[in-house]
Amino acid sequence: MSNKVLIVDDAAFMRMMIKEILSKNGFSVVGEASDGAQAVEKYKELGPDLVTMDITMPEMDGITALKEIKKLDPNARVIMCSAMGQQAMVIDAIQAGAKDFIVKPFQADRVLEAIKKTLS
Repeated sequence: MSNKVLIVDDAAFMRMMIKEILSKNGFSVVGEASDGAQAVEKYKELGPDLVTMDITMPEMDGITALKEIKKLDPNARVIMCSAMGQQAMVIDAIQAGAKDFIVKPFQADRVLEAIKKTLS
């Protein structure tokens, strides 16, 4: 059975990049969201095995969305993605319950490593 993944990023191009990496490697992308509020709704609706979540987005940022998803499902597996290698954001994300952190631009092997580690 392929793992179901929800991709959350305000940039369509970034969602497409992650989707391509995952699809080529046997993962099933069940949904996409372009902001944190949509991510929370899609999580409720789709019940994915894993979420890749951008940090900086309009409406609701990734860390706030992560906290909301964790309230809904304490076992939610979320990997944060950000272009900014800002230490404070990484720490906030991990403290809020993120399982891992991927830095943009994405490197396929790093994305897959983070996902496999999180799902195992």
